[in-house]
Amino acid sequence: MKCIFWDVQHGSAATIITPNGEHIAVDLGTGSYHGQREFSPLLHLKRNYGVSRLHALVVTHPHRDHLEDIANVGTLSPHILVHPGHLSDDEIRKGNRADDEAIITQYIDTRARFSRSIAPEESLTNPANVGDVKINLFLPDKASRANLSNHSVVVVLNYAGSTLLLPGDNEPVSWKELLQQPGFVEAVKGTDVLVASHHGRDSGFCAELFEVISPKLVIVSDGRFSDTSATDRYSARASGWTVHRRSGPDTERRCLTTRADGAIVVEFGRNGSAPFIDVRID
Repeated sequence: MKCIFWDVQHGSAATIITPNGEHIAVDLGTGSYHGQREFSPLLHLKRNYGVSRLHALVVTHPHRDHLEDIANVGTLSPHILVHPGHLSDDEIRKGNRADDEAIITQYIDTRARFSRSIAPEESLTNPANVGDVKINLFLPDKASRANLSNHSVVVVLNYAGSTLLLPGDNEPVSWKELLQQPGFVEAVKGTDVLVASHHGRDSGFCAELFEVISPKLVIVSDGRFSDTSATDRYSARASGWTVHRRSGPDTERRCLTTRADGAIVVEFGRNGSAPFIDVRID
């Protein structure tokens, strides 16, 4: 299983490539991969990876920095769309700035269109459909809907004995809600690679989560002019892992950021019976 965390400035966009060749996009940030100011991860998948259709698209929550690539969703028409469906159109509009009305309208139209297109037999969480990758989805819904970050879909992927946790922008109030769910605790307790919530901001850091997980590596997707960062706090909670660089020697790291490191590629698999995690900076 290969996971690519794109350099999309202050945004979020990841691609999961399953062992059977399916592609899953998690969030729709855009940015400057290899210096391209208008870089689109979706168009990059189409042009450079030969992807004609996504198996699934996960929109963790409807904020602009997770939606910038929404106009290109139709080019890779996902079979499955996962999103926080309990949020009403009115709540989504109220939870965003008036300046973002156009892109929010595109999102609302898109989720209505693609939600109706899902075939009943298709299932994102059936390992048989995604090359034996086990995917668990969790959704907090008890926090105030004035802050849409606390209604982010959490994606937990397990393959070949390793676990990846992608949390959207959840903050402590929703983390604590999830930590009351035995199924969530069971799914995340073996987390090897954690994507930092809310772009590594202090507002997304939840100390109680680290009573359950002990990641080897934390990945932060943030821009060059990010505000308060909890990078040091995440580094203190990670045990470290070897990272391969395009040039130069391998290095031991606890925290990687798209801001400083660019696109980050993580592969999970087995050498014989032994699980491995391979991390590269692109």
